[in-house]
Amino acid sequence: DRIIKLIIKHFKNFSDEAEISCEIDPRFLDQAQTDILVGHGFNRVSFGVQDFDEKVQKTIHRIQPFELTDNAVKMVRKAGIKSVNMDLIYGLPFQTSETFKKTLEMALKLDTDRFAVFNYAHVPWMKKTMRKIDETTLPHPSEKLTILKYTIDYLTSNGLRMIGMDHFAKPDDELFLAIDKGELHRNFQGYTTKGGADLVGVGLTSIGEGVDYYAQNYKDMKEYEEAIDNDKLPFYRGVELNFDDKVRKYVIMELMANFKLDIKRFEKEFGLDFKSYFKDSLEELKEFEDEGLIKIGDEFIDINKTGSLLIRNIAMCFDAYLKRHGSGKKVFSKTV
Repeated sequence: DRIIKLIIKHFKNFSDEAEISCEIDPRFLDQAQTDILVGHGFNRVSFGVQDFDEKVQKTIHRIQPFELTDNAVKMVRKAGIKSVNMDLIYGLPFQTSETFKKTLEMALKLDTDRFAVFNYAHVPWMKKTMRKIDETTLPHPSEKLTILKYTIDYLTSNGLRMIGMDHFAKPDDELFLAIDKGELHRNFQGYTTKGGADLVGVGLTSIGEGVDYYAQNYKDMKEYEEAIDNDKLPFYRGVELNFDDKVRKYVIMELMANFKLDIKRFEKEFGLDFKSYFKDSLEELKEFEDEGLIKIGDEFIDINKTGSLLIRNIAMCFDAYLKRHGSGKKVFSKTV
């Protein structure tokens, strides 16, 4: 309650039509918290679920019965929250296409407006808690692709539309409508209709994004508080984007948002000849074109439905940083 009041106090230009949302762990939501959110104008919530399978939940130490999530959804709906999202994750220990089918069936019963279905990123070299997971229990990449394909087919056959590479929405959702208007955008947190908006990270480890930078806050509370007490932004690391970064960011985000790139629009935006600037990237893309996953023309790059399953791999062709980290050292998670 205090944090929300402080934000409203210092950012006084909230529109009456502003989307004000919050990510919630349904295991810790109560009526008092719900009333505070509604009282401050929150109109969208996103519930983290991951998976409803009991064995999977026990393995990842997140026990969350279906009934608990069902009650949380009903609570916020009754309180007046207009839009409810749900996050699921595929690729978790002991998941199979059969167990995830049941999770999807249960999730649809909750009648949420959006789904985000994320690929589990297993990075034990970065997160110590993941070292406890027996890697032999993780589904094989081919099984993960089967799960993803079934998820797409199942959700779209039940009235939702696939948004980008990992979101799904009902026909009346603004993300759904944004696709046809060409107004869908992506930032490092996901899909949005608010292209170009600055993201302000508040709290430990939060990441902020501006036109020409990314910055992450301290993860240590003492360092974080010391920076604030000294009237400094609590950044402990960041990167200032150069021209090449901005160019590549534009291309990657366009492909991930719309599975298409308007080459002429790009050239007008940046004053570059696309095929000359990205000569090396286009060479890498030829493999995907030969497999019939994408089409590269003079005016557009189009990614088809099958190619969309490998959108991360396709976008990686434009990522200069991957080439710089090609020493064999583990830095990034697997795409599948």
